[in-house]
Amino acid sequence: MKTKKTYIIAEAGVNHNGNVDTAFLLIEAAKKCGADCVKFQTFKTEEIVSAHSPKANYQLKVTNPNENQFDMLKKLELNMDDFSRLKNHCEKIGIDFLSTPYSFEDADLLERIGVNGYKVASGQIAEIPFLRYLSEKRKKMIVSTGMATFTEVQKAVETIRNHGNPELIILQCTTEYPSQPQDTNLLAMVQMKHELHVRTGYSCHVPGNLACYGAVALGAEIIEKHFTLDKSSPGPDHSSSLEPPEFVDLVKNIRIMESCLGSGVKIPTESELKNKYGMRRSLVARHFLKAGTVITLKDLAFKRPMNGLSPNELDQVIGKTINKDLQQDQPFTKDLLSEF
Repeated sequence: MKTKKTYIIAEAGVNHNGNVDTAFLLIEAAKKCGADCVKFQTFKTEEIVSAHSPKANYQLKVTNPNENQFDMLKKLELNMDDFSRLKNHCEKIGIDFLSTPYSFEDADLLERIGVNGYKVASGQIAEIPFLRYLSEKRKKMIVSTGMATFTEVQKAVETIRNHGNPELIILQCTTEYPSQPQDTNLLAMVQMKHELHVRTGYSCHVPGNLACYGAVALGAEIIEKHFTLDKSSPGPDHSSSLEPPEFVDLVKNIRIMESCLGSGVKIPTESELKNKYGMRRSLVARHFLKAGTVITLKDLAFKRPMNGLSPNELDQVIGKTINKDLQQDQPFTKDLLSEF
């Protein structure tokens, strides 16, 4: 049963294209769209990729194929002062700041500016020493699980817990940009929740928002979706991101989905109770019945509204004698029957 609002993360990532002013605009836009959090990526290119590393397959499709991954990422960096300013701005306008560190040094940088938690990218879920380092900081960790097996996720969860950090949320994720609906596997989120006893959410790379709504219906506590000001901008993630009007729809429809889920207890709503009188039926006379008639099944009908005895009292009515004439469709009531 869902009792809390879904926490919605606008994954700005590197969609600032290395320009801190654009990063500020992304924060402002995410706030206006209704996101709870805006997330960036904190890295030094030299620490996470070798000088001649090729691009990932999806990156080749949306960026210059003649450029290697190192050169692409180098253009997307922000520095410590930038992140400090961005975090302060988030606090000023009332949206949470989050970032993904890719090295020990990145985590230390974020620690120095006073972050409340860390987002771990899918690629790092299999890096046990890195998970151990982050978990020892005793702050909230949100961990994506793209490319991982259940066993790898289990080992990551055990590592984080064993190093003193119980505040953990695992996100189902498919590492492909864009990913296909048939690869989404939202039920894996349910499996991880029940078998690993963790809080869960969903990081979405599927075009559109349908998979996000399905995840919320299945109990996701967090939804993360890439966010850009302009899908046509150069860079690896823009084309798989939502622009502000699309993100507004995401937030609005997640809130509608939450209201649809309700309390988990089957009870009629107030609006239904208003319709009960007109929609439920009563026992009525099928035809004119003279006083003194002993009622048989052929004398009865079930008809709206609910202004007489319930159809469930049929067996108690059959065989009784009526003490007044009944007109066709007149409801049976206790005072009309002998010895009810």
